[in-house]
Amino acid sequence: MSTTHQPTPATARPVGPPTKHQLAVMIWVAVFPTLTVLNLALGDWLGTLTPVVRTFVLATIAVPIVIYGLMPQLHKLRVRLLSRA
Repeated sequence: MSTTHQPTPATARPVGPPTKHQLAVMIWVAVFPTLTVLNLALGDWLGTLTPVVRTFVLATIAVPIVIYGLMPQLHKLRVRLLSRA
């Protein structure tokens, strides 16, 4: 019979906030694919815009997707991965 100790909610230590490096990786993992998909989906239309307007449009669409959609999921994933360790 195995007696390995599995942490219970009472004994598990909470996972703290991400380090600067972890946060940088999480942001990159969220931002790069988002901008890639937006560029592929809107490329023809964006190509007609000036670089400043194109950047403004991309940022206006990408920032809410990253902040409200992807980052919460990445934080949950990070907690799950670190809780297992």
